[in-house]
Amino acid sequence: MDKNEIIKKVKESKHSKVKVAIVDIDGVLRGKFMHRDKLLSALENGFGFCSVVFGWDMADVSYTNNVKVTGWHTGYDDFEARIDLNTFRTVPWDDNVPFFLVDFGSDKSDDLAVCPRSLLKKIIAEAEQMGFAPMFSQEFEWFNYRETSDSLKEKNYLDPQPLTPGMFGYSILRMSENAEYFNDLFNLLQAFDVPLEGLHTETGPGVTEAAIQYSGILEAADRAVLFKTAVKEIAYRHGIIASFMAKQKSVLPGCGGHIHQSLWDPKKKENLFYDDSSEDHMSEAMKHFLAGQLKCLPEILPMFAPTVNSYKRLVVGAWAPINQTWGHDNRTCSLRVLAPGKKSTRIEHRVVGSDVNPYLAMAACLASGLYGIKNKLKLDVAETKANGYEVKKGILPSNLWEASQKMKNSKIAKQLFGIEFVDHYTKTREWEWKRFSTEVTDWETKRYFEII
Repeated sequence: MDKNEIIKKVKESKHSKVKVAIVDIDGVLRGKFMHRDKLLSALENGFGFCSVVFGWDMADVSYTNNVKVTGWHTGYDDFEARIDLNTFRTVPWDDNVPFFLVDFGSDKSDDLAVCPRSLLKKIIAEAEQMGFAPMFSQEFEWFNYRETSDSLKEKNYLDPQPLTPGMFGYSILRMSENAEYFNDLFNLLQAFDVPLEGLHTETGPGVTEAAIQYSGILEAADRAVLFKTAVKEIAYRHGIIASFMAKQKSVLPGCGGHIHQSLWDPKKKENLFYDDSSEDHMSEAMKHFLAGQLKCLPEILPMFAPTVNSYKRLVVGAWAPINQTWGHDNRTCSLRVLAPGKKSTRIEHRVVGSDVNPYLAMAACLASGLYGIKNKLKLDVAETKANGYEVKKGILPSNLWEASQKMKNSKIAKQLFGIEFVDHYTKTREWEWKRFSTEVTDWETKRYFEII
């Protein structure tokens, strides 16, 4: 639909209100209802959105570690926000109320450097200038619990009841047992313009995996962000809490948020990763892209593993990678190459967890790959054909603090994303680590309380 068609649909809606939302640095959707007349006015003039959304953490605690872009020192003024008409959809489980995504920039030079969606758009523009149309998709694993927000709080988030018991991946039986929920997920997400390629149970109690259909990268990121919130809202209506935390329990596999990626020609007719004349069907562009991602990976790891919990997933034997490795159809590697044919040749980034901000993770994927193409990097990391966990070189940072310090001091990261973004983002990750470091965990209490 063009702009006029969208405006017409909003005017003809039975609702006098619309939902608008931005995505904060943690990938959390923050929004509000807006009167239809206000929205129509905002399309022409923009509107103010409180800068606190980039000045506090996911628990609404203001950063106090010298974050420059906003804070008490700025008075938490309003940032100019812009509604992206291309994101228009209606919310099928909320009486089809109109919905729009908002960001803090466009393709102009006045974009807000710390806005995740604006950052991705900046990287996309670089790709397009190089003659590439990035096509991406994301898949998510998550846990489902028979709980409510109130019951979880009463339990202090300890021992929630899984939707189903046991380890039962790809289970038709478990999907049938919860048919109303699974049918709603598939059908309502389709109606919300977040179409799924597949949906199934994954190994673990109450674990589900969904693959979102591929598209242009900005739409792919929009879909991924909306998918997570949509799943949570749909789950609420079934008495279920959906959790995208990367590692729920030490004895269970973690939750991935793998990103599939390829570069196409501007008209999206030819997959530029595929080369029929090559023995492995990998084009030179694909090899450069892969080399760039491998080189940059440890320098930008917090964009793929953004929380303290993320690093509990990146351990040996837990279906998540630990090092700078790649391989053809090898799920023990960080980068899994799939080259079966012209349409489906792609790279799967397996470091990415389900707890990421999709805009930042996709920006990191694309920027690091383009870095390899710009610098014509050779794919000099040997392919891993066996167990990637046995590769002892290129081990990734093992916790959020270590990864944040590496990114903070990385010339590559600053070159890819700009000094202002790297400064802000790494300070928010340092904040996250320091908040964790002051807490007394259940592990410490169990280990030290009586015996030490």
